[in-house]
Amino acid sequence: MKVSKIILSVFINLLICRCGLSQETEPKRNLLFIMTDQQHYFTSGVYGNDFIQTPALDSLANKSFVFQNAYVSQPVCAPSRASFVTGLYPHTHGVIDNNHPLSKEIATLPELLGEEYKSAYIGKWHLGDEVFKQRGFETWVSMEDGYQEEFSEGRDVNQRSDYHHWLLERGYKPDKKGNRFSRGFAASLPIEHCKPTFLKEKAIDFLADVGDDPFVMYVSFLEPHKPYTGPLDSLYDPADIILPKNFWHELGENDPLRYRHTAASDREKFGPGEQGYKELIARYWGLVSQVDLSVKAILDKLQSLKLDENTIVVFTSDHGSMMGAHGMVSKDVMYEESARVPFILRAPQLSKVQTIINDRVSLIDLVPTLLDLSNEKIPTSLPGQSLIPFLKGEQQYNRDVMIEWTDIRTIVTHDGWKMALIENDMSLLFDLNNDPLETRNLFYKEESKEIIAELTEKIRQWQLQTNDSYSLATNSE
Repeated sequence: MKVSKIILSVFINLLICRCGLSQETEPKRNLLFIMTDQQHYFTSGVYGNDFIQTPALDSLANKSFVFQNAYVSQPVCAPSRASFVTGLYPHTHGVIDNNHPLSKEIATLPELLGEEYKSAYIGKWHLGDEVFKQRGFETWVSMEDGYQEEFSEGRDVNQRSDYHHWLLERGYKPDKKGNRFSRGFAASLPIEHCKPTFLKEKAIDFLADVGDDPFVMYVSFLEPHKPYTGPLDSLYDPADIILPKNFWHELGENDPLRYRHTAASDREKFGPGEQGYKELIARYWGLVSQVDLSVKAILDKLQSLKLDENTIVVFTSDHGSMMGAHGMVSKDVMYEESARVPFILRAPQLSKVQTIINDRVSLIDLVPTLLDLSNEKIPTSLPGQSLIPFLKGEQQYNRDVMIEWTDIRTIVTHDGWKMALIENDMSLLFDLNNDPLETRNLFYKEESKEIIAELTEKIRQWQLQTNDSYSLATNSE
């Protein structure tokens, strides 16, 4: 019997060698997560903008899954970023607005992946203790000063970012009291000293040093976030800018009062006509193109090191920006331009050609998807689901998207209805299939009562499933 087992074992080993098979496990996938701040989805060729110069993003999109209708969990910086790194909704991870640190009790993606990965976070964090290494990231390259109010008790408030020291080494002196460089000052520098170049250099350094170890690296840009100025301000002629088709749409008495106030304020600042908005958008596009230059350098380095075939690449933004839609500029509203973002996913093991995804998807599914692509276990505590079976064509994506704010709960259904229940203000209901520009609020129409009841029940069920205890008192009259 023992002789037979030995012979069988030898036979199997010979068969493995003869067939070119390996008993070793599949190598770990790398992850490169590139994120911008406040980038509208209409900011690259693959998203329909034929005027803007984004060759790096367009090249990446040619080999990727491109999601045309991807939504964040909350259209404001810190809550959305916390969802990107935890896979949880804001009401669960606790970062429900800006300037709320992420609890140390909540696991981040690198902590879920484990110690086998080399990890780096490079750029804007905005989730507390900005300049200090934390949350499972071995390499920490900070870029933002000015978040001392979010430092934990006992942290040295005189500590400054790596970018701050990088500028000092190049002979610059802080322009603000408290030994700080302002965002406006950084944006006014030559392109070789601006933040995107700094991030590019640090990301390339990490890639050069990582060797054969699997890695996860986040590169988080500030641009195209305000101050809406940079070295490429003159790249685009404002005369060539085409304003959003809903630019002249005026919000009415059935629209949320808070949104009407924002629109009025923005038109006073940038309007009342078109020129101010066109000049703003031209500079905004310049910032997008500036980031694209750094993205190209990072992706080129990945390829030159022959790491690209084993690296998952994500490109997205923490939220969008109205950029003239309904006369508004800001974010943090439930309109498409604010809550919908570019989302490009390159997964070489699934596909190496462009695949356009038109289904409406939630980025709450991002962390489960990345864990699945990395052959790692998905915790049952995550409310999202992996997109991989959908991308493989094994099942349809028929889930509804949920978006929240402190006092707003919004649903975007897979078949195109969008409803925002807003606490003590006017609520919203849009038929996105027939009104993609969101110019007709149907919430207060008599014929909408049935769909409102159906969508309200869906929101309630989602709240129960995700332990969202917030109780909405809405104006439905």
